[in-house]
Order: sequence, then structure tokens, then C-alpha cells
Amino acid sequence: MLQRFAEYAINSSRGRFYPEAPPKFRSDFQRDRDRIIHSSAFRRLEYKTQVFINHEGDLFRTRLTHSLEVAQVGRSIANALNLNVDLVEAICLAHDLGHTPFGHSGQDVLNQCMMQYGEHFEHNMQSLRIVTKLEERYAEFDGLNLTFETLEGILKHCSLDNAKRLGELGERFLNKRQPSLEAQLANLADELAYNFHDLDDGLRANLLSLEQLEEVQIIREQLLVITKKYPQLKGRRLHKELVRHLINVSIYELIAGSEYNLQRYDIKVVDDVYQAPPIIRYHDEHFILQNELKKFLLKNLYKHYSVMQLRYKAENVIRALFSAFMSDERLLPDQFQTRIADDGHARVVADYISGMTDRYAFRQYNRLFAVEGV
Repeated sequence: MLQRFAEYAINSSRGRFYPEAPPKFRSDFQRDRDRIIHSSAFRRLEYKTQVFINHEGDLFRTRLTHSLEVAQVGRSIANALNLNVDLVEAICLAHDLGHTPFGHSGQDVLNQCMMQYGEHFEHNMQSLRIVTKLEERYAEFDGLNLTFETLEGILKHCSLDNAKRLGELGERFLNKRQPSLEAQLANLADELAYNFHDLDDGLRANLLSLEQLEEVQIIREQLLVITKKYPQLKGRRLHKELVRHLINVSIYELIAGSEYNLQRYDIKVVDDVYQAPPIIRYHDEHFILQNELKKFLLKNLYKHYSVMQLRYKAENVIRALFSAFMSDERLLPDQFQTRIADDGHARVVADYISGMTDRYAFRQYNRLFAVEGV
């Protein structure tokens, strides 16, 4: 028998674009999760950058490990709030499917390239495009034919112009309606995971020091707790204990803040969620602490000169590839050339480049521009 969640959680699906018989031994959302895990786009996340380009080190996080960690955080919080755990997991695993190689650097420069042709690139829209059109796994439909609720969770942001083209899926943006609690949670789980796991990778790469981190109140508070309990702890074990404490404290705070909002706004059923302000969020005091950490990471990690050098290299690769493929469509693989008439040249090039892994993008760049034997 399938688990029943709280009345304000998603307990059943509004369906799929292509009707299918319900799965025998799984829920609809477990089927979504399984389809995402078996997709080609999900496997490619193994070699896509989170902060550090994949070949910079074997132990730095990739988009794949990040997605798994987001799903774990999301499941933990969903259990505590009695939300639909399987739906949260499906959204978390799919949320970065549309990311370019080289992380946000790749997305930013690909968007700049697309703007020259009157279009845009945004990874949430690309994730939606992948699961509704680009994946080719099934005989009866393009994409993965996921449930409405999973698609809604994947589409975290959307312009009004795009919303008008998306039909029922875009209505919440036009009507300024909140998504499900599961979708709200997946968004916050993503933010929580990347804040502390990027911090972890920054410490591992020696781009951040514990002394620097003491500038940030939430970190300073947890260091005091740890050093009081383990006065002899130092080095890597101290830094790992710190990250663990930060994640745990933030999860507890997010649960507490969300429980408070469920009571404050008298959330009883799903329809109450749609009309209320965002429910899954920290108390204001803890939100300020999280925001201070984000500003610290932006200044000291994401804009560190070592990261900026990698970003510079990545941007040049994406820009050069886009220019080459736009200059001559015959440089594209056959299956992409055949789609140009329907989707447009620039959009097909964006599909091709955004689907590349870091190392495949470097390989394509070298194939097109490197002069061998000189």
C-alpha cells in the first residue's frame, strides 16, 4: 500500500502529458525518480562542474554528486514535515539536468551567445526541455513523460513570456501562485547543499581557511560548539566536523521555520499552499545568517582568482564552440542538424553545447581549434 502523507502534501498526481497506466509496484513519483536516474542527461552530470572543473581533482563535487546530496537533504526534511518524499527526491535529482558544462560560467556565456540571436538560455528551462523533449528513451513519446508535479518542481523560475507558452505549467507564474511544498523544499534543499558543500570543497582546495570563516556568524558559532566539545580537534577532521554541524543546524532550522509557517498561515490542504506566501523557509533570524554566508562565499570562493581563471578558460571554450557551430551547421552531429528546421539553429547549438560534459567540451574545442604537430 502506498504511503499517505499530510493533507497539505501532494498525495496524487494531476497526470502526465501522455496518459500511461499507473505503475504496479511504485507510485507515480517513484516512477519519475527512476526515469530521471536512468536518463542520459543524469549520467552526464558526473562530468559537469559544480565549482571546480572536473579534472582539477577527483574528490571535488560534480553536478551528479551535488544532485545526490540535494536529494538526501530533501528527503530528510520531507520526512520531518510529512511531505511526499518521492516527489521531493525526483525534483532534486532532476533540478540540474539542464546545466551546461563548467557550471554557472557556462550558463552565463551561453546565454550571452543566445542573446545575439534574440533568445535566452537558462538551465531550469533547459532541464524542462530535456525531460519533455530531448531525452530519447521511449517508443511512444519524446522526453521522460514525467508527472505535472515533478515538472512544476523542476521549473523553479520562469519569465512571463515563457510562462505564456507553457500552458498549464506556466499558470502559477502568471497568477503569482506558489508551487507545492515539495517544490519549495527542493529549491531550499539545493541552496542548503551547495552553500555548505561548496564551502567544503573550498576548504579542501585551500582557497578558504578556518580563520577566514570565523568572519561568518553561523560558522563562528558552530566552531565554538565543536572546539568546546573536541578541544584537540584540528585539520581536515575539524573542517569535516564543521561542515557536518552546519548542515545539521541548517536542516533543523529549516524544519522549524517551515513548521512555524504551516501554523502561522493555517495550512491544512494543498490549495492553502498555493495561495499563501512561501512556507518552506527559515525564520528571519536564520535567513540573515544564511545570507551572510552566501555573500562570504561569493566574495571569497566564487570570485577567488583561481576560480576566476578556470571561469575565464571555460567561457572562452563555450564562446568559441558556439561561434563555430553557428558559422557552419555541418560541424554539428547529424542528429542535431536534422532538428534545425524545427527548433532553429541557435537553439539546437545551445542544446548540443549544454549537453556536453566538461571534458567533452574541451575535446571538441581541441578538435576544432588546436593545431597538432606544430
